[in-house]
Amino acid sequence: MAGEGKRPWEQRLHEAGERVEEELRRVVDYINDEVVPEVRRSGSDALRAAAKELDKLAQRMDDDKAERERESGKTPPGSGGPS
Repeated sequence: MAGEGKRPWEQRLHEAGERVEEELRRVVDYINDEVVPEVRRSGSDALRAAAKELDKLAQRMDDDKAERERESGKTPPGSGGPS
């Protein structure tokens, strides 16, 4: 049985890793299906679209990291907490 015997933080880390992998797959699929053909038609607009998608992914990753840090009692850098 997968996940049996794992500590809660290990399980959360594993789940977060799976989410990141899935998001990366979605970004790669998006780039292959939408961006590459568009680059061939109009390069600069397609690069802007890819940048927006990558920004969204980066934000989700930052949000997940901040949530994990809050759950573990750590304060993320730059949030006004103790240094």
